[in-house]
Parts: sequence; structure tokens; C-alpha cells
Amino acid sequence: MSENQSVRKWSRIFVASSIWVPIIAIILGLICGAIVMWIGGFNAWDAYSALFKKVFGSKYDIGETIRTITPLLFTGLSVGFAFRAGLFNIGADGQFIMGMTGATILGIKIDFLPWILHAPIAVLGGMIVGGLWGALAGYLKSSRGVNEVISCIMLNWIALYLSNYLIRTLVLKQGSQRSEEIQSSASMSIDWLSKAMDNARMDWGIVFGLICTSLFYIILWRTKQGYELRAVGFNPEAARFSGINVSKNMLKSMMISGMIAGLGGVFEVLGVFHYQVISAASSGYGFDGIAVALLGGNHPVGILLSSILFGVLTYGSAGMNFTAGVPTEIVRIVIGCVIFFVASQGLIQMLYKPFTARRDAKRKEAA
Repeated sequence: MSENQSVRKWSRIFVASSIWVPIIAIILGLICGAIVMWIGGFNAWDAYSALFKKVFGSKYDIGETIRTITPLLFTGLSVGFAFRAGLFNIGADGQFIMGMTGATILGIKIDFLPWILHAPIAVLGGMIVGGLWGALAGYLKSSRGVNEVISCIMLNWIALYLSNYLIRTLVLKQGSQRSEEIQSSASMSIDWLSKAMDNARMDWGIVFGLICTSLFYIILWRTKQGYELRAVGFNPEAARFSGINVSKNMLKSMMISGMIAGLGGVFEVLGVFHYQVISAASSGYGFDGIAVALLGGNHPVGILLSSILFGVLTYGSAGMNFTAGVPTEIVRIVIGCVIFFVASQGLIQMLYKPFTARRDAKRKEAA
């Protein structure tokens, strides 16, 4: 076999794996979910039909599904970007919270600027706060050798309680466990679209999420900086001997990752709720983002598609609950099964390998 033929063969195998593994994982996850529902005495067909109707039943439901997808897209992109640079950013949750907090304080305290200035300042401020929170974990990793998983877990809790403290002392609404509402000049809601979607909570977040998806691809695969980040992710030692500053690139990747997660938190405040709640626990978007990135293969397009899937399952679970009587925990079981099968790529490849083997044999006979 010539060198070109060998390259084509392995390229074909890689493409087949990257396309079919998530698809088969999703199908197997849905089948496992159906089996669990059957064991529990529920009708899986009715449950999945109710989920579909809940998501696409009205313009309001479609709008709310998009709203559910948006934070998952941001945190998925955040985790995926760090993965590409060889770092496991389990701290997207804390970066998300800090982005919310920065946007909340700026959105409330600044009351003298028009929308054209105030909204961008609040968005950029929250994004930068999230980026600096991510950069802190990157600094500990690059300069002190602290494992980013450990530091990110600790920073998640610090972010939660620091955020609660700042909200309580700076912008707390009297007699309530939430902040005051942001100034109208900081709002990133799209009022005309909300009215068109039967008052669904529509905002500019999904637009910025799609922009971040494009920038993810452009930065990593179309720039010198992206090449360095991916080189560090593939092999830090080889990158170092090639003259790449590994520590600097680790810091950059975590900061960019934190900025993306921070943007997710920004639009939750400025675009959806317009205030921040003092909470004893996080929303969990950062941890869901890990699953989104994993299912999407850490590729921006894959992450976009997997965030849509997770958003549909999450919002549609209410339909399964109220219409078909299926507990919402079943949806988590389905998502868990999907993640399990994605992680077990060898098992899935073993399942469809006989089909590809027969196809290759026929091609050889035809040649």
C-alpha cells in the first residue's frame, strides 16, 4: 500500500468515526432511556412524543428552547476550547458565575450611559471577569504546576460564595434574596423578537454564541496562535522543544475559555433574568458544558449540535413529566447514557466495524 493510500485510509476511518460515533451514541442513549421507562412502567413512545411536542409545540416553546440551548453552547465551547489546548477546564461553572456577577454589578451601578455604551460595557466587563477567573487557574497550572482540575473545583466554590457576598453587599434588593434589576440601558433582550415568539425570553446570547462558535474554529485552525495552542494540547514537551512558550499558551487558553464561559453568565443576567439570585448552589451549566463538549468531539460545529440536543432534552423533559407522567430524572438518565456511549468509543466502533469491513471488501472486489 502506497503512502497516499495509507493516508486516505486513515482519513476515511477518522471521518467515519467522528460522524458515526455521536450518532450511534445518541441512538443507544435513547434506547437505554426507553428501556428504563419501560421498566418503570412508562410508555417510551408517548414520552418521546411529549418531549417533541413540548419543544416544537408553539413559538413560545421554540423560543424557550433556544434560551435553554444558549448557556449550554457557551459552556460547551469554553470546555472544548481548553480541551484543544490540553487542559481540562472543569471550572466553567465558576467562570459562568463570575461573568454573571460582573455583568450584574456593571448593569446596576452604571446609570448614566445610553444603551449603545452601557450594554457593551456590561457585556465586556462580565466577559473579562470570567476570563480573569479562568486565567487564575491557568496561572496556577503554568507557573506553579497546580493541576487545573483541582484548582478549578476550588475556584468554582470560591466563585459561588464570592458572588453571593458581592451581590449581598453591593446590589442586594431590600427584603429579597436577589439583586436589584439591571438598568434598562444594560438590557440585552430582544423585545420585538420576544413579542413575535409569544413572549419567550429572547436575547442576543444565541447570536453571540454563534459568533463564538465561528471564532473558535477561526482561532484554532486558521491562526498561528491557534496552531500553538493545539500543539501544546497534543504534546507540551514537543511544543516546548519547537520554541513554543507552553506556559504562556496555557494561560491564554484558560483565559479565552473563561471569557467564553463568562459570556454565558453575562447573557443569563442581561438578556434573560435582568437580576442575579443569591444561591446555595450553582446552576450546573459549567458541568453540563463538559458533557456538551465531549459529545461534540471538542469541535465547534459538534459542540453546537450537541448543545442543541442537550437543550432540547432539558426543556422537553417538562413535557415528558406533565404530559406522559415520566419523572424528569429519566432525561438525565438518557443524557448519562449518551455520555457513556460517547466515552466508550471503542465499543461503538466495534459495533459498526463489521459493516465498514463488508463495505471495504466490496470496494476491493469492485476495484
